[in-house]
Amino acid sequence: MSSYVSDLMASVKAKNPAEPEFHQAVQEVADSLSIVLEKHPEYRRAKILERIIEPERLLMFRVPWVDDRGDIHVNRGFRIQMNSAIGPYKGGLRFHPSVNLGILKFLAFEQVFKNSLTTLPMGGGKGGSDFDPKGKSDNEVMRFCQAFMGELFRHVGADTDVPAGDIGVGGREIGYLFGMYRKLRNEFTGVLTGKGLTWGGSLIRPEATGYGAVYFASEMLATRSQKLEGKTCLVSGSGNVAQYTVEKINQLGGKAITLSDSNGFIHDPDGISAEKLAFVMDLKNNRRGRIAEYADKYKSATYTATDAAATSNALWSLKAHCAFPSATQNEINGRDAENLVKNGVYVVAEGANMPTTLEGVNVFLEAKILYGPGKAANAGGVATSGLEMSQNSMRLSWSREEVDTRLHDIMRRIHKSCVEASTAYGTPGNYVNGANIAGFLKVAQAMMAQGIV
Repeated sequence: MSSYVSDLMASVKAKNPAEPEFHQAVQEVADSLSIVLEKHPEYRRAKILERIIEPERLLMFRVPWVDDRGDIHVNRGFRIQMNSAIGPYKGGLRFHPSVNLGILKFLAFEQVFKNSLTTLPMGGGKGGSDFDPKGKSDNEVMRFCQAFMGELFRHVGADTDVPAGDIGVGGREIGYLFGMYRKLRNEFTGVLTGKGLTWGGSLIRPEATGYGAVYFASEMLATRSQKLEGKTCLVSGSGNVAQYTVEKINQLGGKAITLSDSNGFIHDPDGISAEKLAFVMDLKNNRRGRIAEYADKYKSATYTATDAAATSNALWSLKAHCAFPSATQNEINGRDAENLVKNGVYVVAEGANMPTTLEGVNVFLEAKILYGPGKAANAGGVATSGLEMSQNSMRLSWSREEVDTRLHDIMRRIHKSCVEASTAYGTPGNYVNGANIAGFLKVAQAMMAQGIV
């Protein structure tokens, strides 16, 4: 079977050159699924994995827009509609200069398995643009979003493809995108998730990814008869996911001591309390400042600037029990993973998408720590997006408590699915295999039932 995986990866790299993130995502899944394909040769004969790897539809378009000075800019827009075997395409939009085809394909591929794990009827997709909202005025962001939706509206819909937010796309951007969609289509439908509460949004949606990652960590700890209470936690990032990860850690009695952005990280041994977190939320969500300001305000904290020449990230060298990488892909390399394990971290729950390199993943697996990969640990965000879709379809709005209870239950079920799948295929405790196998089987069964399409 290893020859099958080798041949598959050679084909993927030949067909998709210069897309290392996509190759990495496929490699991880293919390695996990080799044991499944041995037991189910019918999936191999039907080329199920090969068909999941190939997007059902790939859209790329130009996005011309005008800045406040009257200058014209042209960005690229993308939407990867990866797989719709179990439901309409579902996945976020990312606005960031690093966005390219390979990154979006990796995200869309991961999304297929993540959405399958939620138990909700959602396929996988992803999209975005190389547009950078940082430093842009509200009017510039609005004009860009309107231009972006001017093409995207032809390809999305409540029963076809339901985008959400991701890096660079928050409530402001979703509002502008939805307003343009509503104008162009002359209809009010649940075509985007992450909407405002007064126009179809769901309570708990902003918190869901961070809350879900902490719930998943708690479920992993429970397998060792432990709780998050009293645990010291490292959190990277300082955006939506990181903020609500810290909030839930605090609520469950843990102590988060770090946050970061692209310029560097802060370390606060006293813990990031509710009051300090409120400062971070205002800093990042309203003033759009840099995390270094935290250390200026709170003297218990130190700030370390990013060293571009370093081969490891000093944030992951601090002593702790738990780590919640919540910034971006490949932020933990092999050396970082070794440092985490060496300094006492035995729980890793990924809030970001694929934040650990393959070398880092192997370090965690060999150390037999509790390692929750992103497609399982951060599935709370898309799960609550699915709950928002349900509320939109029924024209209902659930209470905060009801949505949070449903989210917590979904994270429990995802954890249970991972444990059961990893055990059934002979690798108990391996959440990477468990997540990939459980996510794959549901999609594979649907594809087999629907024929060669």
